[in-house]
Amino acid sequence: MASLIKHIITMAFVVATLYSCNQGPSLQTYFVDNQERPNFLSIDVPLSMFKIDENQLTDDQKEAYRSVQKLNMLAYKIDSVNPANYKAELNKIKTILNDKKYQELMRGGNSSDGKFVIKYLGDDDDIDEFILFGNANEMGFAVVRILGDDMDANKLMKLSSVLEKGDIENGQVKQMMDFFK
Repeated sequence: MASLIKHIITMAFVVATLYSCNQGPSLQTYFVDNQERPNFLSIDVPLSMFKIDENQLTDDQKEAYRSVQKLNMLAYKIDSVNPANYKAELNKIKTILNDKKYQELMRGGNSSDGKFVIKYLGDDDDIDEFILFGNANEMGFAVVRILGDDMDANKLMKLSSVLEKGDIENGQVKQMMDFFK
């Protein structure tokens, strides 16, 4: 009997371990696997890069600001030598983002100028990660992961207007913009 219980517990542990291992690609592994490859640019942006005076923020904006930890950006620039690589990388990202765990918040754009989608992981009022994905067939694509704890989409939208006006250090963000020139 004790042997049977041991076997059941061992089997339950093995099943739980195998079940918890996600065999599909994840956005994080895609970032790690491609951050140093040709045609890719990877940047980690701490929130402190945005020069924001918290005294000028509303309570909701302060809460949103404090809930964000950092931003990870990964961009792919189209190579005129081998455009098939762009299509392959674009399909990989789209496949990852089509996973049911990513909930769609918004999408827009058009086929001539480019398209974007905003997705998130977590519950509506307890978001762990926002994903901004945009692509333009003439330039390439970019994926931004906004990482934090207990983020709220409505409060972050109120904070976005402040971030647009903020004094952003040019270093890494300028590097991202120059990458697509």
